Amino acid sequence: MLQPRNESSCRAELPGTNGSVSGGPGPEAVVVPVVFGLIFVVGMVGNSLVMVVVGRVRSSSGARALSPTNIFIMNLSVADLLFLLFCVPLHATIYSLPEWVFGAFLCRFGHFFSTVSMLVSIFTLVAMSVDRYIAVVRSKSSACVRSRRNALTGLCVIWTLSLLLSVPVAQHQVLVSHPRAPNSTFCWENWSGSPRLAYKVSVLLLGFVVPLLLICCCYTRVLCHLHKKMKNMSKRSERSKRKTAQTILLVVTAFTICWMPHHIIAMWVELGTFPLNDASFAFRIVSHCLSYGNSCVNPVLYAFLSENFRNACRQVFARHLLYPPPSKGKVVRFRMDNFSTTHSTTNI
Repeated sequence: MLQPRNESSCRAELPGTNGSVSGGPGPEAVVVPVVFGLIFVVGMVGNSLVMVVVGRVRSSSGARALSPTNIFIMNLSVADLLFLLFCVPLHATIYSLPEWVFGAFLCRFGHFFSTVSMLVSIFTLVAMSVDRYIAVVRSKSSACVRSRRNALTGLCVIWTLSLLLSVPVAQHQVLVSHPRAPNSTFCWENWSGSPRLAYKVSVLLLGFVVPLLLICCCYTRVLCHLHKKMKNMSKRSERSKRKTAQTILLVVTAFTICWMPHHIIAMWVELGTFPLNDASFAFRIVSHCLSYGNSCVNPVLYAFLSENFRNACRQVFARHLLYPPPSKGKVVRFRMDNFSTTHSTTNI
């Protein structure tokens, strides 16, 4: 059986349960930190590259002003980067160290900020899906709605709401000891009863169920709209639209797969009796890795699967890489607009 470990966690916390039950250090003490290390490296490189390309690529007029879509892309990368910086290194020690060694401040701040970045990332994904819906389905009125000012206002709302929703996490995260390890210190969530249950259910609804429904609704409308347009398209445009549809389905699937196990376990703990055995511990580890992996998946889904993003990378890093820059007269217009049928410019 597995040894009791530090019960602190960032995104996938199970207050009131033990990650393991008895015995010496298990394989998770090595495997989990290695997996988290890979997630950290891949996520840092991917999100940093997205930020560099979005920040430095120029429009056809030579300006660097960010489009509304790029503002959301940048915010998503910032949220994922901050999560990787503040949460992953701390969480990597949970399965390898026997207790919490970072003190009371990081106990509170680490959990608080990881919850903030989690919510910011999720809310930004919702904002991006709404942005895509307006740009594709409501294209006639998109010029008025999809402005940089409105996008920045949306970011202010996203961060404010995320900060407010995360306050209870900081209030109830404390250092405690455990009956099975009286000489060790653990970072634990110290509250119970109806207030805790209400908060957990609120996080489930606002941080998963409602966002997933909104994302599915927006992208379903987008897919239906693209399907109708395909009837009168050229084969080249049709291939572009089909690729866009595949990317949309991947976005929704990745969002669901990465976050559903986390919320299943959280509700299992609150509404039932979570078993303390090797199988449940393994399930918990998998849920941690999946939720963390979402910070690596986002750059791939929103950037690297796009040929236009690769063209933008060539424009930005032409002097540093061995790729030639885009052909003369063809300006990369980095807008992340996968749904445009224009081929004279590269719309990501």
